[in-house]
Amino acid sequence: MPTHTMRAIRLHEHGGPEVLRYEEVPIPEPRPGEVLVRVHAAGLNPPDWYLRDGMANLPPETRPRFELPVIPGTDVSGVVEAVAADVEDFSVGDEVFGLLRFPSFEGSAYAEYVAARASDLALKPAGIDHVHAAGAPMAGLTAWQFLIELGHDHPSPFQAARHRPVPLDADTTVLVNGAAGGVGHLALQLAKWKGAHVIAVASGAHESFLRELGADRFIDYTKARPEELVHDVDLVLDAVGGPDSRRLLSTLKRGGSQFPVFFGEFDEEETAKLGVTVTGTQVRSNGAQLAELGSLLDAGTVRVAVDSTFPLADARAAHERAGQGHIQGKIVLTVGR
Repeated sequence: MPTHTMRAIRLHEHGGPEVLRYEEVPIPEPRPGEVLVRVHAAGLNPPDWYLRDGMANLPPETRPRFELPVIPGTDVSGVVEAVAADVEDFSVGDEVFGLLRFPSFEGSAYAEYVAARASDLALKPAGIDHVHAAGAPMAGLTAWQFLIELGHDHPSPFQAARHRPVPLDADTTVLVNGAAGGVGHLALQLAKWKGAHVIAVASGAHESFLRELGADRFIDYTKARPEELVHDVDLVLDAVGGPDSRRLLSTLKRGGSQFPVFFGEFDEEETAKLGVTVTGTQVRSNGAQLAELGSLLDAGTVRVAVDSTFPLADARAAHERAGQGHIQGKIVLTVGR
């Protein structure tokens, strides 16, 4: 490395996109169990703007602790630049991608270099570029841990019960709400990979995109309410979640399940009366699961859609794009020296 400093985006205060500062900071040094990654691309995710605005939308008891200034970002794709002495799985020059240190807010991915736990990383699929790889980790692992395999024993801050994915096959019907977004479009593809019949809910502008990804049925929520059109589904994966999520309970058959990615308020009496369950989890970094997802990305079985890209220095514009909504796939920052 020619210098001991790098460019990064930092927050010194909370607020809108204007608080994102492009600054020169020291290059981190990998600690035991870590590698130094030269970042080629960093993906944007909702926790990035939750951090930026002070996590006002999260209950106080679920807010991770952090100190300002902080470098945001968790999703990264790049090349290993240095390796701690105890790391055996990666070597200098390896192309890697990962969800870093989540659910903490210490990922520090909006930077030219990042020190990453080796256990958070997987080899980047050779068949995709860094931009698409950087769009995969958080959204892909969220879909994976909700639908395929939880992969950890950590309790959710939103519920006492352990989340259990529903087995998916040709006899399963899955409704994906918010199907065009980061989690939604990957969840749709994973459900199709397992053979399920998938109903995609999004705005009409995304219909052709979602049908290309394999949606068997499409509902434009701007023209019709899915709860009035759909009944007897086995699983609702609600990638939107929040206060309105409970309206989708009526689409389920008895014995069905609803998985809200962003937990809302549900009435236990209502769910018991309907004979359905509501469960969720909090995505966690997992390099082994990401390697499994990576094999699907490499084969083209699952693909990451990129809504837009912005240079690292233009992170503010990237966050402004995120604030506009109606995102198709992922927003990604490109990084170069």
